[in-house]
Amino acid sequence: MSAAAVNTDEQAVLTALASVNDPEIRRPITELGMVESVKVDSGTAHVRILLTVAGCPLKDTLRTDITAAATTVPGITAVEIDFGVMSSDQRQDLQKRLRGGAAAEPVIPFAQPGSRTRVYAVASGKGGVGKSSVTVNLAAALAARGLSVGVVDADIYGHSVPRMLGVEGRPTQVEDMIMPPQSHGVKVISIGMFTSGNAAVVWRGPMLHRALQQFLADVYWGDLDVLLLDLPPGTGDIAISLAQLLPTAEILVVTTPQAAAAEVAERAGAISLQTHQRLVGVIENMSGLTLPDGTVLDVFGSGGGQTVADSLTRLTGAQVPLLGQIPLDTGVREAGDDGTPVVLSRPDSPAGKALNAVADRLAVRRDSLLGKSLGLSPARK
Repeated sequence: MSAAAVNTDEQAVLTALASVNDPEIRRPITELGMVESVKVDSGTAHVRILLTVAGCPLKDTLRTDITAAATTVPGITAVEIDFGVMSSDQRQDLQKRLRGGAAAEPVIPFAQPGSRTRVYAVASGKGGVGKSSVTVNLAAALAARGLSVGVVDADIYGHSVPRMLGVEGRPTQVEDMIMPPQSHGVKVISIGMFTSGNAAVVWRGPMLHRALQQFLADVYWGDLDVLLLDLPPGTGDIAISLAQLLPTAEILVVTTPQAAAAEVAERAGAISLQTHQRLVGVIENMSGLTLPDGTVLDVFGSGGGQTVADSLTRLTGAQVPLLGQIPLDTGVREAGDDGTPVVLSRPDSPAGKALNAVADRLAVRRDSLLGKSLGLSPARK
């Protein structure tokens, strides 16, 4: 085979490899500088791949995808892959490339002017109202609609999102950049991924602020359409830090129908008056239990969600809608324990339908002029 023919074959294999995405970064391996060399000899493609870190847990996935792509090239009958590891300089170049050539100092991309990521902070006045269940189901439902979605488990003390989304892997670190694990098409980061076993997190306010800041700035999120933050209950340190770090985040309030829970939820929503954040709406969880005979038992009472929505509308002077009422359903709990949200495992169940209906309302993009340059200049007299 002539040298020209060999070069043509190698170029064809390299072109085919452009269709292979890194499983964590979700960008072509050719674009990330992971393909060190390609040689073709007697129908066998010899490919040298540089992993971001030694012992990459997704190496087998890469091997399968690279083999499948290379064998689509006419004349390639076998693929031999040699895995190496990037040097420190190569990882730094990759980090700079992922950050758009920006300086090493990380910034929060969602707080930058022109960011098109819609950020929803899911809040509640008290614990036990199903805020985390609502968060993971909305995230999975939005991802199922083709949106790029991320979730920050900002409930540092009571983190539960990884289990509910079935995330078992740990983040991979490239220099000081963190690659979040993914499940059901959702990128996830949680303090539970960095602790040993089920160890408790005992931190004061400044450490909580720093953790949230790192989750937002040091994690490589890529181009997200939607970012959801599962906040801890109440109006403490994390809620204040969020307002400082992401002032354009929009607040979703979760409550149960119970009057006592609704009363506390109003306080969680009223924080928007001080932080000047937009209230997207209220979600009433555990709104009723359908019995075998078809009747509905209001285990936690009724009307709490609408009461909160009406109260916050009066307080803020802006319409705060009741986005949905999620029925009490053991399937939600079972799905959360199994790691497959009910919107995916049982989309036709009453709870699945109600959560999907809320996701439909949140999936509609509403462009804002906040933080954007209008290109206007003062008129001269």
